Amino acid sequence: MSEPVSVTIPHKLGRTEAKSRIEGGIYKLESAIPGAQMSEQHWEGDALHFTLDAMGQHITCSMDIKDEHIDAVFELPPLLAMFANKIKEKMQKEAPKLLE
Repeated sequence: MSEPVSVTIPHKLGRTEAKSRIEGGIYKLESAIPGAQMSEQHWEGDALHFTLDAMGQHITCSMDIKDEHIDAVFELPPLLAMFANKIKEKMQKEAPKLLE
């Protein structure tokens, strides 16, 4: 069973600019999880869906871009679920850098 990690990223950019910055900076998430690499990504409207591979595990992720915030959810596989709190802390710190 996977362990969802939810992070809300506030911003004052508006939906269009936030989406543009996420598109240009999504690769920065790879450094937030040691050894992670992005294996796929696709947009569905204002929602970005992507997969990070780390430690031989797949982390399914989504970011729903809103006017004043981004709702991000990282579905951790059982092996990584024990690190959920540390990953959430790291994402809360690193995710705003996606919007720079």
